[in-house]
Amino acid sequence: MNAPLTHSSRRMTPLRRFVYRWIVVPAGSALVRLVWGVTRQPRVIGAENLEAALALAPSFIPVLWHQHQLFCAKWLLEQRPRVTAGFLVSPSVDGEIGAMLVDRFGGVAVRGSSSHTGARALRDYYEALVKRAVSPIITPDGPRGPRFVFKPGAILLAQMSGRPMLPLAYAASRAILFHWDRFVIPLPFSRIVIAVGTPRTVPRTLDAAGMRQWQEDMTIELKELFARANQSLACE
Repeated sequence: MNAPLTHSSRRMTPLRRFVYRWIVVPAGSALVRLVWGVTRQPRVIGAENLEAALALAPSFIPVLWHQHQLFCAKWLLEQRPRVTAGFLVSPSVDGEIGAMLVDRFGGVAVRGSSSHTGARALRDYYEALVKRAVSPIITPDGPRGPRFVFKPGAILLAQMSGRPMLPLAYAASRAILFHWDRFVIPLPFSRIVIAVGTPRTVPRTLDAAGMRQWQEDMTIELKELFARANQSLACE
């Protein structure tokens, strides 16, 4: 099989594949599992909304801020076999690391870059969502921000596919906030609360003003879910 074309001159050599598969990916997955393992079992509020989304369609579009991936993705991965979580992974050579990690955790890698091949990624997301019943996780402010800005991709995908969006957020009692998006990495023995919002179905026809309104509404929804998760932590 020919190596995939990327935006650099790097190619997937046998040595690089060996290093990725047997060194980098096992180390990365062990680190993620360690973070998951040293925190308390997450408490989920609004879990019934997952059932509501699945009652509407066999797959849906999880939407969450980029900073909330670590435990929202974990919870979605734990819903197998009812839910097959999908993850956008770069088509670059280094994206093979992400694809291998996704496969190791039981998810599905959708190879595309929102920065360089957004239309292709949207098409591949649509095919995975509709034809393979994959529920592709979308971080509407990712991968480079601005933070808490809900870009239109998830709404367009929901409009095209007729599948609902399912908003999620999580909060930790103690955490390190890392990188541009203040990525939440809980400290050991932290308490975790995941908040799941109601499924949101986008109408098939939507003008520019309607799209902006949906972006504003979903921004508010994700911020309110985060606040609800934090409030639940404070009441424990």
